[in-house]
Amino acid sequence: MTSTLEQPLLVFTDLDGSLLDHATYDYTPAMSWLARLEKNAVPLIINTSKTAAEVMVLHQALGLVSPFITENGASIHLPASWCLDETPDDRGWADIVLGESYRRIRNVLEAIRATERFQFRGFGDFSTEEVAEHTGLDTQDAELAHLREASEPLIWEDSDDALERFRLLLIGAGLSLTQGGRFYHVLGDNSGKGRAIAWLVDRYHLLKGRRPLTVGLGDGPNDVPMLESVDRAVLIRGEHDIAINIADTVNLYTTTQKGPAGWSEGLDHWLG
Repeated sequence: MTSTLEQPLLVFTDLDGSLLDHATYDYTPAMSWLARLEKNAVPLIINTSKTAAEVMVLHQALGLVSPFITENGASIHLPASWCLDETPDDRGWADIVLGESYRRIRNVLEAIRATERFQFRGFGDFSTEEVAEHTGLDTQDAELAHLREASEPLIWEDSDDALERFRLLLIGAGLSLTQGGRFYHVLGDNSGKGRAIAWLVDRYHLLKGRRPLTVGLGDGPNDVPMLESVDRAVLIRGEHDIAINIADTVNLYTTTQKGPAGWSEGLDHWLG
C-alpha cells in the first residue's frame, strides 16, 4: 500500500548503511528522493548513532531544515520552528537530552570494568586516530565522533556469557545496551530511537494540529525500535550477517539493494 507525498508526512532515516553507503559514506543514489522530499516540504529526520557534531555537517550539506535525532535516540535537536518552551541557542537550535549524560555513562562503565574485569573498549578509551581506524572516518570526522552527549559506542572483546551479565548490570544502573552495525551502544534506558520518534511526532501534532504518517528506514539491530515505531518501515539489506527480528505487526518492506540504493528502493515502495 503506497502513500502520498501530499499528506502530513515525516520520514525518519538511519545514516550508515542506509542513507549513506556503509564503506564510502556516499549518498549519490539517494539524491533523486532527497530532491523529491525537499520539493514536497517533507521533513527528513535523521535518526542515527552519530553525534550532533557529525550530523550537523551532513545536515548542512543536504540543506535540511528539519529536527534530527542523534546517539541512538539519546538526544533530539530542534530548529527554532519546532520549538515551544525551548529557547534556541545562538545557532538557532535547541538540544534535548532524553537519556543519561555521557559523564555518568562513562563513570558506570569504568566502575563495572574495574569490578568485573570485562574486556571492552569504548570511544572514551580511544584516541582520535583509533576512532578513525575503527569507523573508517577521516581524522576530522573522528574528532566530531568523540563529541558525545549521551551515549557510548564500544567494542566487546569478551564472551557472550559475559556480555549478558554486562547487559544486566547496565539495566541495574538505569542504562541499556543496543547493537549497531559496527559497535554496541550504551545509553540511558529512558531513551532510544523509537522514543525519540514518539517525542517528535507528538511535537508535530502540537504544532500542526494533525498527526503525521511516518516512514522509517534503517539497516541494523539498533534501528528496530525506530522501525517498530513508524507506520511504514523499510529494512535495508545490511552489510553484516546479523539477525534482525521485527514484530509481525509492523508494515515492513525489506529491500534487495544495500545502502542508499536500498534507501531509494524503500521509498519507491511506500511513497511511489
